Amino acid sequence: MVRRIEVSGAGGVRLAAWEFTDPPKAGAGREGARGPGVLLLHGLLGRAAHWAETARWLSTRHRAVALDQRGHGRSDKPAEGPFDRSTYVDDAEAAVEQLGLAPVTLIGHAMGALTAWQLAARRPDLVRALVICDMRASALGAASQREWAEWFRSWPVPFATLADVRKWFGEDDPMLERPNPARGDFFAEVMAERSDGWRPAFSCRQMLKARETWVRDAHWEELALVQCPTLVVRGLDGQLGRAEAQEMVRVLPRGQYAEVVDAGHLVHYDQPDGWRRAVEPFLASALPV
Repeated sequence: MVRRIEVSGAGGVRLAAWEFTDPPKAGAGREGARGPGVLLLHGLLGRAAHWAETARWLSTRHRAVALDQRGHGRSDKPAEGPFDRSTYVDDAEAAVEQLGLAPVTLIGHAMGALTAWQLAARRPDLVRALVICDMRASALGAASQREWAEWFRSWPVPFATLADVRKWFGEDDPMLERPNPARGDFFAEVMAERSDGWRPAFSCRQMLKARETWVRDAHWEELALVQCPTLVVRGLDGQLGRAEAQEMVRVLPRGQYAEVVDAGHLVHYDQPDGWRRAVEPFLASALPV
């Protein structure tokens, strides 16, 4: 069962959360009926639905909720934001508290992982465990932001069909080193049909605005403040290199490391079985039943 729940984020922005677990039986305690709370945070350009497979296996032992972050999915996309780091963390904090998920396990991919560890650093009382999926702690720099702006301009929008979306992002995108059908499927999920064809369901301008607030800064100091057990997961061909990932584990007071072979940046989407094998043992040890 999947049900939509509305959350009021920072400044009253309406956020859509998706719970992948059956509601509790009458008279049962919250955690006893649903299991420990888990909040799943997608990356930039993503949406909560990208966590569907992960959330379904999590829901056998946990209360799994995925959040459409502001500017994404079914959540509000305020024209002028804000889209700064503090606001994204405020939104995640509001979701944890309003949904009664604390003490929560945060699982984040890319930008969502940064939001997760910034919340864990700010509110250690709310966070029980943390999984960081393919997100760097180092600054990416201004050149990276220019590359993303150029990449957005290269998209041949509108796409005539979803098959065209899958082909371009899975085969024809010049950023690809080799074909990746899962990547095509990933982007097909974030397109919306308009009168002239298929276009992104998000604003590229807003995405660049959100990205601008974190690509120029390093985030090692906040990482060092995370007190809970933390797993750093990287795809073997992802954006987070092995040396940096292992340094992140060293900086984390209670860090652990895992990597998934044959996975790129979209670790949980590229290789869901390998992702599960990496994450499930960590959760079992960090959240003993």
